[in-house]
Amino acid sequence: MAPTTLTISSKNYSSWSLRGWLLCMMAGLDFDEHVMPVDDPSTRAELLLLSPSFLVPCLTHDGVKVWDTLAIAAYLDEIRPKAGLLPQDARARAHCRAICGEMHSGFANLRSALPMNLKAHYPGFKVWAGAQADIDRVTEIWRECIGNYGGPYLFGELSMADAMYAPVCLRFLTYDVALDPVSRAYCQTMAQWPALQDWIAAAKTEPDELEELDAEF
Repeated sequence: MAPTTLTISSKNYSSWSLRGWLLCMMAGLDFDEHVMPVDDPSTRAELLLLSPSFLVPCLTHDGVKVWDTLAIAAYLDEIRPKAGLLPQDARARAHCRAICGEMHSGFANLRSALPMNLKAHYPGFKVWAGAQADIDRVTEIWRECIGNYGGPYLFGELSMADAMYAPVCLRFLTYDVALDPVSRAYCQTMAQWPALQDWIAAAKTEPDELEELDAEF
């Protein structure tokens, strides 16, 4: 059998790569990482939000190639149904899919105003109004989920929703975003997730090759 591979880009900058990687880890998939060089034009376009189609992450498994994060999540749930990527309750599963889809397709202002950069920290960062509306919607989702399902994760236990929102937690920490107590506690819980800590540690070893990234926004 051909080896399972996950193609990703920069661990410091690529939030979509992080989502795909966390999903594979949650599914217990044994995979090799293939890291796209940051000087590759398509990789740089994607990191700078100039690419119309996200090329990473891309999962190759058992002859199947899946290159969209939400599609990867659905595929992993199909091949590893006992991994718990989706909640057991049907209504909770529908809710989980809905908020994952909302993250997948929305929050453009948040993405552009608070680009992922795990090496950076900006105390007192001023968030512009358009991005604040996205922040308010994200924290509304978090409060609703934790209120309904009891925490500490969005649906009680870890699910694909936590993988989808993990980069947002890191953005909020990087840019010192003011949060309500429930949202702040969720970010702190996520920051202690061992898989996420492993990713952050690897990101901090990357060379600083995209110094101009922040200037794009």
